[in-house]
Amino acid sequence: MTSLVLVTGGSGFVGAHCVLALLNDGYAVRTTVRSASRADDVRAQLASAGVVAGERLSFAVADLTADDGWAEAVDGCDFVLHVASPFPSSEPADENELIVPARDGALRVLRAARDAGVRRVVLTSSFAAIGYGHSPTERAFTEEDWTELDSGVHVGAYPRSKTIAERAAWEFVAGQGADRRGGPLELATVNPVGILGPVLGTDYSSSILLVKTVVDGRVPRLPRLSFGVVDVRDVAALHLLAMTHPEAAGERFLAVSGEPVSALELAQVVREHLGDAGSRIPTKVMPDGMLRMLAPFSRTVRAAAADVGVVRRASAEKARRLLGWEPRSPQEAIIATIDSLPPANRE
Repeated sequence: MTSLVLVTGGSGFVGAHCVLALLNDGYAVRTTVRSASRADDVRAQLASAGVVAGERLSFAVADLTADDGWAEAVDGCDFVLHVASPFPSSEPADENELIVPARDGALRVLRAARDAGVRRVVLTSSFAAIGYGHSPTERAFTEEDWTELDSGVHVGAYPRSKTIAERAAWEFVAGQGADRRGGPLELATVNPVGILGPVLGTDYSSSILLVKTVVDGRVPRLPRLSFGVVDVRDVAALHLLAMTHPEAAGERFLAVSGEPVSALELAQVVREHLGDAGSRIPTKVMPDGMLRMLAPFSRTVRAAAADVGVVRRASAEKARRLLGWEPRSPQEAIIATIDSLPPANRE
C-alpha cells in the first residue's frame, strides 16, 4: 500500500519541492493550503517541473493560526512534513507576528499528528534556530547548538520565532503520553541555511529575492554580508531521508553546502554565468558605514547592518554520516536559481 504523506504549505518554495520529491519517489501526497484556490498554484508549480500528479495529490484547507482542518489533514497519513511557517521579506514591527503562528502552528500539527497515529513528523526548522545570539566564533555550528535568546546579543524576530517553535516541538514530543495509538510520535528536524535553487512559481522566498535583486542590477554596491547556501532540491531530499531513516528519529539535521558565500562572491557567480548580460551586476563592496547610516530608516537594513562582517559557518557532517546526504555545491544552487527566473528579469 502506498504511504500517504502530509506536506504543510505545499504552495511555498520548500513545500512545493517536497511535494515534487515525494511524488517522484512514488508516495501519495496530501498538502495543506490556506484556501482552496491555492491548489491550482501547487499543480502549476509541479507542472513547471514536468510532473502531473493526478490522483496521488490531494489537498486540505488549514491555517497555522486556527484548529480547523488539521484533524482532516492528517487523517490516514503515515508521515507529516511540517514545512509551513511565516517567513517575512522584512523585519516585522511586532515579533509576535512571527513567533505566535510559528510556535502555535507547529503544536497544532503535532497534536493532530499524535492523535491520528502518524509515525513521524519532520519539522522544517532553520539554521536561525542554531547560529544566532552567540559571540563571534570561528568554529562551525552543529546540531548541538541552539540560538541564544537571552545572551545580550541581538536576535531578530525570525531567528527568535524559529528557535521558540522548534524548542516547543521538542518539548511537546518529550512530554507526550505513552497511550497514543501506534506508539510515541517521532520527530526529526531539518535546519537549512539560505535556500536557493530552481524556482517553480512566482511567490519568491527572501533568499530568492536576494539573488533576483543582484541579477536585476538593482544594488550599486554590495554589503559586506555572508550567508550559508543550500539547494532546495537537496533540502527536500533531506526531508525524505529524515522521514524514513530509522536513525533520524529524535535528531536535528543541518542542511548546508560548503562554506558561507559573501554577497560579492554571489554577484561574481551571477556575473560570470550571465556573460555579456551580466554587465550591470555590481562588483564593488558598500562601505560598512553607509549601511549603518541607512539602518534607522529601514527595519530590514537595520537587521542586515547587525550582521556586517559576521560569518556563521555550519557543518552538515551529521546528515552526511547518518543519512548519506550529499548536497550540490553553492555555485550549482546559485546558477539553478538564475536559470529558473523568468527571462524578463535577466534582460
